[in-house]
Amino acid sequence: MCRHLAYLGPPLPLAALLLDPPHSLARQSWAPRDMRGGGTVNADGFGVGWYPPDGPPVRYRRAAPIWSDATLPVLAQATSAGAVLAAVRSATVGMPVVETAAAPFAEGPWLFSLNGAVRGWPDSIAPLAGRLPTRDLMTLDAPTDAALLWALVRHRLRAGAAPAEAVAETVREVSAAAPGSRLNLLLTDGHLMVANAAGHALSVRATGGSVLVSSEPLAEEPGWQPVPDGHLLVATAGRLDVASIGPT
Repeated sequence: MCRHLAYLGPPLPLAALLLDPPHSLARQSWAPRDMRGGGTVNADGFGVGWYPPDGPPVRYRRAAPIWSDATLPVLAQATSAGAVLAAVRSATVGMPVVETAAAPFAEGPWLFSLNGAVRGWPDSIAPLAGRLPTRDLMTLDAPTDAALLWALVRHRLRAGAAPAEAVAETVREVSAAAPGSRLNLLLTDGHLMVANAAGHALSVRATGGSVLVSSEPLAEEPGWQPVPDGHLLVATAGRLDVASIGPT
């Protein structure tokens, strides 16, 4: 059901997150350790978004497995950033395997990813989708649960909700409409990171002036802590808070 990560801190090469660690995101694509019944490999595309010193985030997305992309190793070694969101995808049966279905999804400063699946899709949350502006539904990146969840979060952000509120309310609403869904959401604007654990694994490592969250730890090293199920994490490069997401 995907693996994802986000990093805030001093600039480092993208390869330090995607390729170099013993259990990097690339390795998690073909040898994940904790999918919790949500598939076996993550071979249905990948994406990485990063923030240059000025301007909006840059994205690189492909529909092929991350291990098959010949351009990524060179790009990842040559590109450094202090804010990154990346994901590898395991598509739910029946959903398209296309570049636009791969996270991160983006608008303005925001990058977004889902690790999970909406149970009973699409009927279970059709009423929630019906509350969105028609144009938003017509311009979804792809007809997938991840793209729709991004539209729900984005709609709240546009209305002025704080990022943590936008994520928490979306998780609560979708959980109530589609019980049993796996809903690990990840959102960043390059300065703030919001992530939650709801049905899938998530770990965090905060060291000095950096914070790294990942579906699975990237290495066997001190400092990694699991995020409890049903909890929301809010972080900047120098601050980390974890709290219960509250009842659905």
